[in-house]
Amino acid sequence: MPRFNLTPRDTRFFDFFEQDTENLLEASRQLVEMFEDPTVDRPARAAEIKRLEEQGDSITHEIIRRLHRSFVTPIDREDIATLAHTLDSVMDFVEAAARTLVLYRMPDPTERAKELSRIVLCIASRLHETMPRLRDRRQFSAILRACVDINRMENEADAVHHAAQAELFETYTDALEVMKWRELYQHLENATDLGEDVANALEGIVLKHA
Repeated sequence: MPRFNLTPRDTRFFDFFEQDTENLLEASRQLVEMFEDPTVDRPARAAEIKRLEEQGDSITHEIIRRLHRSFVTPIDREDIATLAHTLDSVMDFVEAAARTLVLYRMPDPTERAKELSRIVLCIASRLHETMPRLRDRRQFSAILRACVDINRMENEADAVHHAAQAELFETYTDALEVMKWRELYQHLENATDLGEDVANALEGIVLKHA
């Protein structure tokens, strides 16, 4: 006798993840413009990124709420929770970088800060492009290729971060200035690290369900 699944799987989770990466992508774009365009109103832009971060929080809360109410999920529950929380953490560090630049009234971002912000944007773009593929197992090989790309980007961010840290002590003699820039760099580096963690979570899902 054929077996039928009488409880439909709640595929709305895929919608939420795609909304989440779209939100992250927009915040990352805003961050790059904030860092690269000297005419941007930085406090206003930081406030907009904060709004996007709060929107991301709402998406995360809805994912977790729905997770507790859904009997059958399209992927494992722990994978849904991991993806939701890790995407939320990427957004948190994007917002922290924007806030730090404004809070400390820092001058124009260094070239290293701009490089890191662009890598954050590249990772966010790759995640947003990749997330819809989670709906279709025929697209799983493309997800694995994207994960390799994101890993490469994170390695590039590590190299930029290390160079930025070294240059700090050649550029600034004021310890307070060094601390400010180190904090900003760390937020950007953390965003790339967590972006790689999202990719690792996607890779784990693919390998589990392929």
